[in-house]
Amino acid sequence: MAKDCPKASTQDDGKPRPPPYIPPPPPENEEDIFSTITQGINFNRYDEIKVECTGQNIPSRPMESFTDVNFSDVIMTNLRKTKYEKPTPIQKWSIPVIISGRDMMGCAQTGSGKTASFLLPMLTKMLGTGFEPPIVEDGCAMPLMLVMAPTRELVLQIFHETRKFSFDTVVRAVVAYGGVSSSHQEKDILKGAHIVIATPGRLIDFIGKKKINLSKLKYLVLDEVDRMLDMGFHTAIESILSQGESGMPSTNSRQTVVFSATIPEEVQKLAAKLLREDYIFVTVGSVGSANLDIEQYVLLMEQEAKRDKLMEIVQNRGEDKIIIFVEEKRKADFISAFLSQASFATASIHGNLTQAEREKSLRDFRAGVSPILVATNVAARGLDIPEVKHVINYDMPQHIEEYVHRIGRTGRCGNTGKATAFFVAENDNHLARSLVKVLSDAMQEVPEWLEKLAVDNIGMGGFSRPGGGKFGGRDMRSNRPMGYQQQSGPSHYQGDGGYKGDGGSRVRPEAAAARTQPAAKAASPAANEDEDWD
Repeated sequence: MAKDCPKASTQDDGKPRPPPYIPPPPPENEEDIFSTITQGINFNRYDEIKVECTGQNIPSRPMESFTDVNFSDVIMTNLRKTKYEKPTPIQKWSIPVIISGRDMMGCAQTGSGKTASFLLPMLTKMLGTGFEPPIVEDGCAMPLMLVMAPTRELVLQIFHETRKFSFDTVVRAVVAYGGVSSSHQEKDILKGAHIVIATPGRLIDFIGKKKINLSKLKYLVLDEVDRMLDMGFHTAIESILSQGESGMPSTNSRQTVVFSATIPEEVQKLAAKLLREDYIFVTVGSVGSANLDIEQYVLLMEQEAKRDKLMEIVQNRGEDKIIIFVEEKRKADFISAFLSQASFATASIHGNLTQAEREKSLRDFRAGVSPILVATNVAARGLDIPEVKHVINYDMPQHIEEYVHRIGRTGRCGNTGKATAFFVAENDNHLARSLVKVLSDAMQEVPEWLEKLAVDNIGMGGFSRPGGGKFGGRDMRSNRPMGYQQQSGPSHYQGDGGYKGDGGSRVRPEAAAARTQPAAKAASPAANEDEDWD
Protein backbone atom coordinates (compact mmCIF):
# COMPACT_ATOMS: atom_id res chain seq x y z
CA MET A 1 0.00 0.00 0.00
CA ALA A 2 1.33 3.39 -0.95
CA LYS A 3 2.04 5.77 1.91
CA ASP A 4 3.97 8.99 2.28
CA CYS A 5 7.35 8.02 3.66
CA PRO A 6 9.71 10.99 4.08
CA LYS A 7 12.50 8.87 5.62
CA ALA A 8 12.92 6.67 2.56
CA SER A 9 15.01 8.71 0.11
CA THR A 10 15.46 5.97 -2.48
CA GLN A 11 13.25 3.44 -4.22
CA ASP A 12 13.87 -0.31 -4.47
CA ASP A 13 15.88 0.27 -7.66
CA GLY A 14 18.19 2.73 -5.89
CA LYS A 15 16.84 5.77 -7.73
CA PRO A 16 15.85 8.87 -5.73
CA ARG A 17 12.28 8.67 -4.50
CA PRO A 18 10.11 11.35 -6.12
CA PRO A 19 8.15 13.63 -3.79
CA PRO A 20 4.59 12.47 -3.01
CA TYR A 21 2.36 13.22 -5.98
CA ILE A 22 -0.40 15.75 -5.43
CA PRO A 23 -2.81 15.67 -8.39
CA PRO A 24 -4.28 18.83 -9.86
CA PRO A 25 -7.68 19.80 -8.45
CA PRO A 26 -10.71 18.50 -10.37
CA PRO A 27 -12.20 20.91 -12.90
CA GLU A 28 -14.70 23.48 -11.66
CA ASN A 29 -15.60 24.75 -15.12
CA GLU A 30 -19.08 23.51 -16.02
CA GLU A 31 -18.10 22.76 -19.61
CA ASP A 32 -15.24 20.52 -18.45
CA ILE A 33 -17.37 18.79 -15.82
CA PHE A 34 -20.01 17.89 -18.39
CA SER A 35 -17.69 16.84 -21.21
CA THR A 36 -18.87 13.37 -22.16
CA ILE A 37 -19.21 10.82 -24.92
CA THR A 38 -22.22 11.78 -27.00
CA GLN A 39 -24.74 9.22 -28.17
CA GLY A 40 -23.70 7.73 -31.51
CA ILE A 41 -25.55 6.90 -34.70
CA ASN A 42 -26.38 3.39 -33.49
CA PHE A 43 -27.71 4.41 -30.06
CA ASN A 44 -31.31 3.57 -30.96
CA ARG A 45 -30.24 0.00 -31.70
CA TYR A 46 -29.98 -0.43 -27.93
CA ASP A 47 -33.78 -0.80 -27.93
CA GLU A 48 -33.36 -4.12 -29.75
CA ILE A 49 -31.00 -5.60 -27.16
CA LYS A 50 -32.42 -8.51 -25.22
CA VAL A 51 -32.69 -8.19 -21.45
CA GLU A 52 -33.19 -10.85 -18.80
CA CYS A 53 -34.19 -9.92 -15.25
CA THR A 54 -34.39 -12.70 -12.65
CA GLY A 55 -35.18 -12.96 -8.96
CA GLN A 56 -38.15 -12.67 -6.63
CA ASN A 57 -40.68 -9.82 -6.71
CA ILE A 58 -39.04 -7.96 -9.56
CA PRO A 59 -40.11 -4.28 -9.82
CA SER A 60 -43.01 -4.31 -12.26
CA ARG A 61 -41.63 -2.44 -15.25
CA PRO A 62 -38.43 -0.91 -16.64
CA MET A 63 -38.35 2.84 -17.12
CA GLU A 64 -38.62 4.02 -20.72
CA SER A 65 -37.61 7.63 -20.06
CA PHE A 66 -35.68 9.48 -17.38
CA THR A 67 -38.94 11.30 -16.63
CA ASP A 68 -40.46 7.98 -15.48
CA VAL A 69 -38.45 8.24 -12.26
CA ASN A 70 -38.95 10.95 -9.68
CA PHE A 71 -35.48 12.44 -10.11
CA SER A 72 -34.96 15.81 -8.47
CA ASP A 73 -34.96 18.92 -10.64
CA VAL A 74 -31.20 19.32 -10.23
CA ILE A 75 -30.47 15.75 -11.35
CA MET A 76 -32.76 16.18 -14.37
CA THR A 77 -30.90 19.39 -15.20
CA ASN A 78 -27.58 17.55 -14.94
CA LEU A 79 -28.89 14.77 -17.20
CA ARG A 80 -29.73 17.37 -19.84
CA LYS A 81 -26.29 18.97 -19.48
CA THR A 82 -24.74 15.52 -19.92
CA LYS A 83 -26.81 15.17 -23.12
CA TYR A 84 -28.49 12.00 -21.87
CA GLU A 85 -31.63 11.85 -24.00
CA LYS A 86 -32.87 8.35 -23.22
CA PRO A 87 -31.74 5.54 -20.93
CA THR A 88 -29.77 2.53 -22.11
CA PRO A 89 -31.15 -0.98 -21.41
CA ILE A 90 -29.05 -1.47 -18.27
CA GLN A 91 -30.26 1.91 -17.01
CA LYS A 92 -33.90 1.13 -17.86
CA TRP A 93 -33.86 -1.98 -15.71
CA SER A 94 -31.30 -1.18 -13.01
CA ILE A 95 -32.53 2.23 -11.93
CA PRO A 96 -36.03 1.04 -10.88
CA VAL A 97 -34.50 -1.95 -9.07
CA ILE A 98 -32.05 0.22 -7.12
CA ILE A 99 -34.62 2.95 -6.44
CA SER A 100 -36.85 0.27 -4.91
CA GLY A 101 -34.07 -0.59 -2.44
CA ARG A 102 -33.18 -4.04 -3.81
CA ASP A 103 -29.68 -5.47 -4.03
CA MET A 104 -28.61 -6.18 -7.59
CA MET A 105 -26.05 -7.96 -9.74
CA GLY A 106 -25.82 -6.25 -13.14
CA CYS A 107 -24.13 -7.64 -16.23
CA ALA A 108 -24.01 -5.57 -19.43
CA GLN A 109 -21.75 -4.93 -22.37
CA THR A 110 -18.92 -2.43 -22.16
CA GLY A 111 -19.91 1.14 -22.98
CA SER A 112 -23.55 0.59 -22.01
CA GLY A 113 -23.91 3.14 -19.20
CA LYS A 114 -23.37 1.00 -16.10
CA THR A 115 -21.89 3.84 -14.01
CA ALA A 116 -24.98 6.03 -14.38
CA SER A 117 -27.09 2.96 -13.59
CA PHE A 118 -25.99 3.05 -9.96
CA LEU A 119 -25.05 6.71 -9.50
CA LEU A 120 -28.41 8.18 -10.55
CA PRO A 121 -30.67 6.10 -8.27
CA MET A 122 -28.31 6.20 -5.29
CA LEU A 123 -27.84 9.96 -5.53
CA THR A 124 -31.62 10.29 -5.75
CA LYS A 125 -32.10 8.18 -2.63
CA MET A 126 -29.40 10.08 -0.73
CA LEU A 127 -30.82 13.49 -1.62
CA GLY A 128 -34.36 12.43 -0.74
CA THR A 129 -33.76 11.33 2.85
CA GLY A 130 -33.34 14.50 4.87
CA PHE A 131 -29.85 15.08 3.55
CA GLU A 132 -27.26 16.39 6.01
CA PRO A 133 -23.64 17.57 5.83
CA PRO A 134 -21.03 14.79 5.66
CA ILE A 135 -20.24 13.17 9.00
CA VAL A 136 -16.79 13.49 10.58
CA GLU A 137 -16.41 12.25 14.16
CA ASP A 138 -13.16 12.25 16.15
CA GLY A 139 -11.08 12.83 13.03
CA CYS A 140 -12.78 10.00 11.13
CA ALA A 141 -14.94 10.38 8.00
CA MET A 142 -18.16 8.36 7.88
CA PRO A 143 -19.45 8.15 4.30
CA LEU A 144 -22.95 7.13 3.27
CA MET A 145 -21.82 5.48 0.04
CA LEU A 146 -18.73 3.50 -0.97
CA VAL A 147 -17.74 2.60 -4.53
CA MET A 148 -14.79 0.24 -5.04
CA ALA A 149 -13.05 -0.38 -8.37
CA PRO A 150 -9.93 -2.34 -9.42
CA THR A 151 -7.87 0.43 -11.06
CA ARG A 152 -6.93 3.98 -10.15
CA GLU A 153 -8.04 5.28 -13.53
CA LEU A 154 -11.51 3.77 -13.10
CA VAL A 155 -11.76 5.26 -9.59
CA LEU A 156 -11.00 8.68 -11.04
CA GLN A 157 -13.49 8.25 -13.84
CA ILE A 158 -16.30 7.25 -11.45
CA PHE A 159 -15.38 10.28 -9.33
CA HIS A 160 -15.75 12.62 -12.30
CA GLU A 161 -19.07 11.00 -13.24
CA THR A 162 -20.25 11.49 -9.65
CA ARG A 163 -19.34 15.18 -9.76
CA LYS A 164 -21.24 15.46 -13.03
CA PHE A 165 -24.50 13.96 -11.78
CA SER A 166 -24.27 15.64 -8.35
CA PHE A 167 -23.38 19.07 -9.76
CA ASP A 168 -25.12 21.92 -7.92
CA THR A 169 -26.04 19.67 -4.98
CA VAL A 170 -24.47 19.45 -1.51
CA VAL A 171 -23.17 15.93 -2.17
CA ARG A 172 -19.43 15.68 -1.54
CA ALA A 173 -17.41 12.87 -3.12
CA VAL A 174 -13.73 12.03 -2.52
CA VAL A 175 -11.25 9.50 -3.88
CA ALA A 176 -8.80 7.15 -2.17
CA TYR A 177 -6.26 5.43 -4.42
CA GLY A 178 -2.54 4.74 -4.46
CA GLY A 179 0.30 6.57 -6.14
CA VAL A 180 -0.90 9.88 -4.70
CA SER A 181 0.14 11.63 -1.49
CA SER A 182 -1.70 9.83 1.31
CA SER A 183 -1.67 12.94 3.51
CA HIS A 184 -3.18 15.02 0.69
CA GLN A 185 -6.06 12.55 0.29
CA GLU A 186 -6.46 12.32 4.06
CA LYS A 187 -6.94 16.09 4.36
CA ASP A 188 -9.59 15.97 1.66
CA ILE A 189 -11.37 13.01 3.26
CA LEU A 190 -11.44 14.69 6.67
CA LYS A 191 -13.31 17.65 5.21
CA GLY A 192 -16.15 15.15 5.08
CA ALA A 193 -17.42 12.84 2.37
CA HIS A 194 -20.87 11.55 1.50
CA ILE A 195 -19.30 9.27 -1.12
CA VAL A 196 -15.89 7.57 -1.10
CA ILE A 197 -14.62 6.05 -4.36
CA ALA A 198 -11.58 3.86 -3.76
CA THR A 199 -9.21 1.07 -4.68
CA PRO A 200 -9.11 -1.63 -1.97
CA GLY A 201 -5.56 -1.15 -0.69
CA ARG A 202 -5.72 2.59 -0.07
CA LEU A 203 -9.15 2.18 1.52
CA ILE A 204 -7.80 -0.45 3.93
CA ASP A 205 -4.94 1.94 4.69
CA PHE A 206 -7.33 4.72 5.72
CA ILE A 207 -9.55 2.32 7.67
CA GLY A 208 -6.48 1.07 9.55
CA LYS A 209 -5.46 4.65 10.35
CA LYS A 210 -9.02 5.30 11.58
CA LYS A 211 -9.56 8.05 9.02
CA ILE A 212 -12.53 6.26 7.42
CA ASN A 213 -15.23 4.33 9.24
CA LEU A 214 -18.08 2.64 7.37
CA SER A 215 -20.59 2.27 10.21
CA LYS A 216 -22.93 4.90 8.68
CA LEU A 217 -22.77 3.34 5.21
CA LYS A 218 -26.08 2.87 3.38
CA TYR A 219 -24.93 2.08 -0.17
CA LEU A 220 -22.12 -0.17 -1.42
CA VAL A 221 -21.05 -0.60 -5.06
CA LEU A 222 -18.43 -2.95 -6.50
CA ASP A 223 -17.65 -1.99 -10.09
CA GLU A 224 -15.93 -4.49 -12.41
CA VAL A 225 -16.78 -7.09 -9.79
CA ASP A 226 -15.31 -9.97 -11.79
CA ARG A 227 -11.86 -8.43 -11.49
CA MET A 228 -12.45 -7.37 -7.90
CA LEU A 229 -13.26 -10.91 -6.78
CA ASP A 230 -11.48 -13.11 -9.30
CA MET A 231 -7.88 -11.93 -9.31
CA GLY A 232 -6.86 -11.81 -5.67
CA PHE A 233 -8.79 -8.80 -4.44
CA HIS A 234 -11.48 -10.89 -2.77
CA THR A 235 -9.57 -11.35 0.51
CA ALA A 236 -9.22 -7.57 0.77
CA ILE A 237 -12.91 -7.12 0.01
CA GLU A 238 -13.77 -9.64 2.72
CA SER A 239 -11.58 -7.68 5.14
CA ILE A 240 -13.37 -4.42 4.34
CA LEU A 241 -16.80 -6.05 4.64
CA SER A 242 -16.03 -8.03 7.78
CA GLN A 243 -17.86 -5.61 10.12
CA GLY A 244 -14.72 -5.50 12.25
CA GLU A 245 -12.32 -2.58 12.07
CA SER A 246 -14.14 -0.98 9.12
CA GLY A 247 -17.50 -0.80 10.91
CA MET A 248 -19.23 -2.04 7.74
CA PRO A 249 -22.98 -2.61 8.32
CA SER A 250 -24.30 -6.12 7.78
CA THR A 251 -25.62 -7.24 4.41
CA ASN A 252 -29.22 -6.67 5.50
CA SER A 253 -28.43 -3.18 6.84
CA ARG A 254 -27.08 -1.74 3.59
CA GLN A 255 -27.94 -1.78 -0.11
CA THR A 256 -25.34 -3.46 -2.30
CA VAL A 257 -25.02 -3.55 -6.08
CA VAL A 258 -22.29 -5.11 -8.21
CA PHE A 259 -21.63 -4.54 -11.91
CA SER A 260 -19.42 -5.82 -14.70
CA ALA A 261 -19.45 -6.77 -18.37
CA THR A 262 -18.49 -10.34 -17.42
CA ILE A 263 -19.58 -12.20 -14.27
CA PRO A 264 -18.55 -15.87 -14.41
CA GLU A 265 -20.44 -18.30 -12.20
CA GLU A 266 -17.56 -18.62 -9.73
CA VAL A 267 -17.56 -14.83 -9.30
CA GLN A 268 -21.36 -14.85 -8.98
CA LYS A 269 -21.00 -17.26 -6.07
CA LEU A 270 -18.54 -14.95 -4.32
CA ALA A 271 -20.53 -11.80 -5.12
CA ALA A 272 -23.77 -13.38 -3.90
CA LYS A 273 -22.25 -13.57 -0.41
CA LEU A 274 -22.12 -9.77 -0.40
CA LEU A 275 -25.79 -9.40 -1.36
CA ARG A 276 -29.11 -10.08 0.29
CA GLU A 277 -30.55 -13.45 -0.65
CA ASP A 278 -33.34 -11.92 -2.74
CA TYR A 279 -31.04 -9.90 -5.02
CA ILE A 280 -32.11 -9.17 -8.59
CA PHE A 281 -29.90 -10.33 -11.48
CA VAL A 282 -30.03 -8.21 -14.66
CA THR A 283 -28.39 -9.45 -17.85
CA VAL A 284 -28.31 -7.12 -20.87
CA GLY A 285 -27.43 -8.51 -24.27
CA SER A 286 -25.20 -11.51 -24.82
CA VAL A 287 -23.12 -11.11 -21.70
CA GLY A 288 -19.44 -11.58 -22.30
CA SER A 289 -19.94 -10.78 -25.97
CA ALA A 290 -18.42 -7.82 -27.71
CA ASN A 291 -20.35 -4.68 -28.57
CA LEU A 292 -22.14 -5.03 -31.91
CA ASP A 293 -20.97 -1.53 -32.89
CA ILE A 294 -17.34 -2.68 -33.04
CA GLU A 295 -15.92 -4.11 -36.28
CA GLN A 296 -13.52 -6.88 -35.27
CA TYR A 297 -10.60 -8.17 -37.31
CA VAL A 298 -8.28 -10.99 -36.25
CA LEU A 299 -4.99 -11.26 -38.14
CA LEU A 300 -2.87 -14.42 -38.05
CA MET A 301 0.72 -13.22 -37.65
CA GLU A 302 4.26 -14.22 -36.87
CA GLN A 303 5.65 -12.53 -33.78
CA GLU A 304 8.39 -10.74 -35.71
CA ALA A 305 5.89 -9.25 -38.21
CA LYS A 306 3.81 -7.42 -35.62
CA ARG A 307 5.81 -4.19 -35.49
CA ASP A 308 5.68 -3.67 -39.26
CA LYS A 309 1.93 -4.33 -39.33
CA LEU A 310 1.39 -1.92 -36.44
CA MET A 311 3.33 0.79 -38.25
CA GLU A 312 1.24 0.22 -41.38
CA ILE A 313 -1.99 0.68 -39.40
CA VAL A 314 -0.72 3.76 -37.57
CA GLN A 315 0.46 5.39 -40.80
CA ASN A 316 -3.02 4.99 -42.30
CA ARG A 317 -5.01 6.02 -39.22
CA GLY A 318 -5.58 9.65 -40.21
CA GLU A 319 -6.43 11.70 -37.10
CA ASP A 320 -8.12 8.87 -35.23
CA LYS A 321 -7.31 8.08 -31.61
CA ILE A 322 -5.90 4.57 -31.19
CA ILE A 323 -5.29 2.43 -28.10
CA ILE A 324 -2.68 -0.33 -28.46
CA PHE A 325 -2.78 -3.06 -25.81
CA VAL A 326 0.28 -5.08 -24.82
CA GLU A 327 0.84 -7.68 -22.10
CA GLU A 328 4.11 -6.41 -20.59
CA LYS A 329 4.85 -3.06 -18.95
CA ARG A 330 8.28 -2.76 -20.55
CA LYS A 331 6.78 -3.49 -23.96
CA ALA A 332 4.34 -0.59 -23.51
CA ASP A 333 7.31 1.77 -23.16
CA PHE A 334 9.15 0.08 -26.04
CA ILE A 335 6.24 0.37 -28.50
CA SER A 336 5.56 3.93 -27.36
CA ALA A 337 9.19 4.87 -28.00
CA PHE A 338 9.16 3.03 -31.35
CA LEU A 339 6.16 5.04 -32.57
CA SER A 340 7.42 8.32 -31.08
CA GLN A 341 10.73 7.91 -32.92
CA ALA A 342 8.69 7.57 -36.12
CA SER A 343 7.15 11.00 -35.33
CA PHE A 344 3.81 9.72 -34.05
CA ALA A 345 2.86 11.44 -30.79
CA THR A 346 2.40 8.50 -28.43
CA ALA A 347 1.87 8.06 -24.69
CA SER A 348 2.02 4.92 -22.56
CA ILE A 349 0.27 3.81 -19.40
CA HIS A 350 1.10 0.87 -17.13
CA GLY A 351 1.62 -0.02 -13.50
CA ASN A 352 5.33 0.86 -13.33
CA LEU A 353 4.70 4.53 -14.10
CA THR A 354 4.17 6.98 -11.29
CA GLN A 355 0.60 8.11 -10.78
CA ALA A 356 1.58 11.55 -12.07
CA GLU A 357 2.88 9.96 -15.28
CA ARG A 358 -0.23 7.79 -15.66
CA GLU A 359 -2.58 10.73 -15.26
CA LYS A 360 -0.55 12.88 -17.67
CA SER A 361 -0.65 10.12 -20.29
CA LEU A 362 -4.43 9.91 -20.04
CA ARG A 363 -4.83 13.71 -20.11
CA ASP A 364 -2.65 13.96 -23.21
CA PHE A 365 -4.57 11.15 -24.89
CA ARG A 366 -7.98 12.63 -24.07
CA ALA A 367 -6.89 16.05 -25.32
CA GLY A 368 -5.41 14.64 -28.52
CA VAL A 369 -1.89 15.84 -27.64
CA SER A 370 -0.85 12.18 -27.90
CA PRO A 371 -3.56 10.54 -30.03
CA ILE A 372 -1.95 7.10 -29.65
CA LEU A 373 -1.93 5.34 -26.28
CA VAL A 374 0.02 2.14 -25.59
CA ALA A 375 -1.41 0.40 -22.54
CA THR A 376 -1.47 -2.68 -20.37
CA ASN A 377 -4.63 -3.89 -18.64
CA VAL A 378 -4.73 -0.85 -16.34
CA ALA A 379 -6.56 0.90 -19.20
CA ALA A 380 -8.71 -2.07 -20.24
CA ARG A 381 -11.71 -1.55 -17.98
CA GLY A 382 -14.39 1.07 -17.72
CA LEU A 383 -12.54 4.04 -19.16
CA ASP A 384 -14.73 6.37 -21.22
CA ILE A 385 -12.50 8.32 -23.60
CA PRO A 386 -14.29 10.17 -26.40
CA GLU A 387 -13.48 9.47 -30.04
CA VAL A 388 -11.40 6.32 -29.67
CA LYS A 389 -11.85 4.85 -33.14
CA HIS A 390 -9.54 1.85 -33.10
CA VAL A 391 -8.27 -0.62 -30.50
CA ILE A 392 -5.33 -2.85 -31.42
CA ASN A 393 -4.48 -5.96 -29.44
CA TYR A 394 -0.77 -6.02 -30.28
CA ASP A 395 -0.54 -8.83 -27.74
CA MET A 396 -3.60 -10.96 -27.09
CA PRO A 397 -4.56 -11.14 -23.41
CA GLN A 398 -4.43 -14.35 -21.39
CA HIS A 399 -8.19 -14.47 -20.87
CA ILE A 400 -11.02 -13.80 -23.30
CA GLU A 401 -12.84 -11.55 -20.81
CA GLU A 402 -9.95 -9.10 -21.06
CA TYR A 403 -10.23 -9.10 -24.85
CA VAL A 404 -13.88 -8.05 -24.51
CA HIS A 405 -13.01 -5.33 -22.00
CA ARG A 406 -10.12 -4.04 -24.09
CA ILE A 407 -12.02 -3.64 -27.33
CA GLY A 408 -14.83 -2.03 -25.35
CA ARG A 409 -12.76 1.17 -25.19
CA THR A 410 -14.21 1.93 -28.63
CA GLY A 411 -17.76 1.70 -29.98
CA ARG A 412 -19.24 3.23 -26.83
CA CYS A 413 -22.71 4.68 -26.34
CA GLY A 414 -23.89 3.80 -29.84
CA ASN A 415 -20.77 5.08 -31.59
CA THR A 416 -18.96 2.83 -34.04
CA GLY A 417 -15.41 1.54 -33.63
CA LYS A 418 -12.86 -0.91 -34.93
CA ALA A 419 -10.75 -3.56 -33.20
CA THR A 420 -7.79 -5.41 -34.67
CA ALA A 421 -6.12 -8.38 -32.98
CA PHE A 422 -2.65 -9.73 -33.77
CA PHE A 423 -3.02 -13.48 -33.24
CA VAL A 424 0.19 -15.52 -32.93
CA ALA A 425 -0.79 -19.19 -33.05
CA GLU A 426 1.91 -20.57 -30.77
CA ASN A 427 1.06 -17.96 -28.09
CA ASP A 428 -2.70 -17.55 -28.48
CA ASN A 429 -4.10 -20.97 -29.42
CA HIS A 430 -5.84 -21.26 -26.05
CA LEU A 431 -8.11 -18.34 -27.06
CA ALA A 432 -9.24 -19.78 -30.40
CA ARG A 433 -12.57 -21.35 -29.38
CA SER A 434 -13.69 -18.51 -27.15
CA LEU A 435 -12.62 -15.93 -29.74
CA VAL A 436 -14.72 -17.69 -32.39
CA LYS A 437 -17.69 -17.42 -30.05
CA VAL A 438 -17.10 -13.72 -29.33
CA LEU A 439 -16.88 -12.97 -33.06
CA SER A 440 -19.94 -15.09 -33.88
CA ASP A 441 -22.06 -13.56 -31.13
CA ALA A 442 -21.19 -10.09 -32.40
CA MET A 443 -22.06 -11.14 -35.98
CA GLN A 444 -18.48 -10.64 -37.16
CA GLU A 445 -16.69 -12.62 -39.84
CA VAL A 446 -14.73 -15.56 -38.42
CA PRO A 447 -11.55 -16.36 -40.40
CA GLU A 448 -11.36 -19.95 -41.65
CA TRP A 449 -7.95 -20.44 -40.04
CA LEU A 450 -9.39 -19.44 -36.66
CA GLU A 451 -12.32 -21.86 -37.00
CA LYS A 452 -9.84 -24.64 -37.80
CA LEU A 453 -7.74 -23.79 -34.74
CA ALA A 454 -10.88 -23.80 -32.61
CA VAL A 455 -11.83 -27.28 -33.85
CA ASP A 456 -8.29 -28.54 -33.28
CA ASN A 457 -8.44 -27.17 -29.71
CA ILE A 458 -11.61 -29.01 -28.69
CA GLY A 459 -9.57 -31.51 -26.75
CA MET A 460 -7.85 -28.71 -24.83
CA GLY A 461 -10.89 -27.92 -22.70
CA GLY A 462 -12.24 -25.09 -24.80
CA PHE A 463 -13.47 -22.28 -22.63
CA SER A 464 -11.84 -23.19 -19.34
CA ARG A 465 -8.97 -21.18 -17.88
CA PRO A 466 -6.49 -20.19 -18.95
CA GLY A 467 -7.88 -18.22 -21.81
CA GLY A 468 -11.43 -19.28 -22.42
CA GLY A 469 -13.06 -17.94 -19.31
CA LYS A 470 -16.66 -18.30 -18.35
CA PHE A 471 -18.78 -15.24 -18.90
CA GLY A 472 -21.71 -16.15 -16.69
CA GLY A 473 -24.44 -14.86 -18.97
CA ARG A 474 -27.27 -16.19 -16.82
CA ASP A 475 -28.27 -16.12 -13.19
CA MET A 476 -26.51 -19.03 -11.48
CA ARG A 477 -29.52 -19.66 -9.21
CA SER A 478 -30.86 -22.64 -11.13
CA ASN A 479 -32.80 -24.11 -8.19
CA ARG A 480 -35.36 -21.37 -8.19
CA PRO A 481 -37.39 -20.86 -5.02
CA MET A 482 -41.12 -20.39 -4.83
CA GLY A 483 -42.01 -17.01 -6.30
CA TYR A 484 -38.88 -16.81 -8.47
CA GLN A 485 -39.53 -14.71 -11.57
CA GLN A 486 -37.89 -14.27 -14.92
CA GLN A 487 -38.71 -11.41 -17.26
CA SER A 488 -37.02 -10.96 -20.58
CA GLY A 489 -37.00 -9.22 -23.91
CA PRO A 490 -36.20 -5.76 -25.26
CA SER A 491 -37.13 -2.94 -22.93
CA HIS A 492 -40.74 -2.74 -24.12
CA TYR A 493 -43.31 -3.39 -21.40
CA GLN A 494 -46.35 -5.20 -22.80
CA GLY A 495 -48.85 -3.97 -20.25
CA ASP A 496 -50.01 -7.47 -19.32
CA GLY A 497 -47.15 -8.32 -17.03
CA GLY A 498 -44.94 -9.74 -19.77
CA TYR A 499 -42.17 -8.53 -22.02
CA LYS A 500 -41.63 -9.01 -25.73
CA GLY A 501 -38.89 -11.23 -27.07
CA ASP A 502 -37.29 -14.41 -25.90
CA GLY A 503 -34.61 -12.59 -23.91
CA GLY A 504 -31.57 -14.06 -22.37
CA SER A 505 -27.97 -14.46 -23.31
CA ARG A 506 -26.57 -16.40 -26.21
CA VAL A 507 -23.86 -17.90 -24.03
CA ARG A 508 -24.17 -21.68 -24.33
CA PRO A 509 -24.38 -23.44 -20.97
CA GLU A 510 -21.86 -26.02 -22.14
CA ALA A 511 -19.48 -23.34 -23.40
CA ALA A 512 -17.40 -23.11 -20.25
CA ALA A 513 -15.81 -25.40 -17.73
CA ALA A 514 -15.40 -24.37 -14.11
CA ARG A 515 -12.36 -22.30 -13.32
CA THR A 516 -10.14 -22.62 -10.33
CA GLN A 517 -11.07 -20.72 -7.17
CA PRO A 518 -9.38 -17.33 -7.02
CA ALA A 519 -6.16 -17.35 -5.08
CA ALA A 520 -5.94 -15.62 -1.73
CA LYS A 521 -4.50 -12.12 -1.69
CA ALA A 522 -0.75 -11.93 -1.82
CA ALA A 523 1.24 -8.87 -0.79
CA SER A 524 0.27 -7.28 -4.10
CA PRO A 525 -2.56 -9.39 -5.54
CA ALA A 526 -2.91 -7.46 -8.76
CA ALA A 527 0.75 -7.41 -9.70
CA ASN A 528 0.62 -10.19 -12.28
CA GLU A 529 -2.28 -8.58 -14.11
CA ASP A 530 -0.85 -5.01 -13.94
CA GLU A 531 -3.88 -3.76 -12.07
CA ASP A 532 -4.05 -1.74 -8.89
CA TRP A 533 -4.08 -3.19 -5.38
CA ASP A 534 -3.96 0.37 -4.08
